[in-house]
Amino acid sequence: MNEPERFSGLPEYAFPRLRKLIDHLPAGGAPVSMTIGEPRHAFPDFVPEVLAQHVAEFSKYPPNEGTPELLAAISAWLQRRYGIDVPPAQITSLNGTREGLYNAAVALSPELKNGKPPVVLMPNPFYQVYAIASLSVGAEPVYVRATADTGHLPDFASLPADVLDRTTIAYICSPANPQGAVASVEYWQTLIALAEKHDFKIFADECYAEIYRDTPPAGALQVAHAMGADPERVVIFHSLSKRSNLPGLRSGFAAGGPRSIALIRQLRSYNGAPLPMPLQRVSERAWADEAHVVASRALYQEKFAIADRIFGNVPGYMPPAGGFFLWLPVPDDEAATVKLWTETGVRVLPGSYLSRDVAGENPGKGYIRVALVDDPATTERALHLIRNCLYGTEGG
Repeated sequence: MNEPERFSGLPEYAFPRLRKLIDHLPAGGAPVSMTIGEPRHAFPDFVPEVLAQHVAEFSKYPPNEGTPELLAAISAWLQRRYGIDVPPAQITSLNGTREGLYNAAVALSPELKNGKPPVVLMPNPFYQVYAIASLSVGAEPVYVRATADTGHLPDFASLPADVLDRTTIAYICSPANPQGAVASVEYWQTLIALAEKHDFKIFADECYAEIYRDTPPAGALQVAHAMGADPERVVIFHSLSKRSNLPGLRSGFAAGGPRSIALIRQLRSYNGAPLPMPLQRVSERAWADEAHVVASRALYQEKFAIADRIFGNVPGYMPPAGGFFLWLPVPDDEAATVKLWTETGVRVLPGSYLSRDVAGENPGKGYIRVALVDDPATTERALHLIRNCLYGTEGG
């Protein structure tokens, strides 16, 4: 039997590629992993208590779209965070945002757009599920440069009109993974107006929205509501993985127009794995509590300041506005990754592993991604090692 061709051009996933690159080489010091975006701050202390209270509910089939209490908690959070009224019927729970970002494309991208094969837009570099989702629905993925000259956000408006007219979905992440750039209100307004003009949906991946320096990032749905845009124009995706340091909970949500969410829910009723009831109960409590989010954000802000101090005079260093990654400039990403590992034991991710070659250019090749997920002391030691290994001794 022949294998499907639609996935034949996929490169190996980033982390297996990284293991092949450096795992056969000896570490130059005690290993410190700064590769994966897995928060290591303490999760909320109420988690074990809530689980224990509801452990008997593992015996029940959970509602696929989320318990009424969970949907109400998310709706209340959207009101507090963005000042928007999103009824529970326009929200669905997810097994983390990756599952939702994929399934939403399957549910909402049509087979043809204006009689032609569809296009799905995404930034380059990007979160890899965007590409696999577009290929799964028979769309052409179009990778749009998100580099220093575009503010590390994609300039979708620069695309030809014939491409935009075929577009069904535009993926966008703010704060951006990996660069940490944040979409302004004006950026969202421009993108939403473009989507209105060319009739495509915006999938706003906002899983890092609660990790920022000073000002909370504007939300896509918040701006769309203020503009009076088509209610179906934007679908947002959020998660407790980063917000609440619960990546293993696999709990997130999507919110958007009533028709979009109804279609996502319908698809998930066939192929989705609903979040077990005790985990939904934890999620209910997590979306209702802000104290643990504020405490965690303060640790990230402390690490932002450490990074600024260590790399502030490195040419091309960009202080991240949000998220928890550094996107550090290097002459060659793989060579820098190998050098760091063999000379210091610090493990980072080559930027080209998060990007695609377009017209002979890979916009991630000149960067490494560094995850600021450990405690401040460990992070500071590792960042000093990176600075001295790749950029020369600080102050010298």
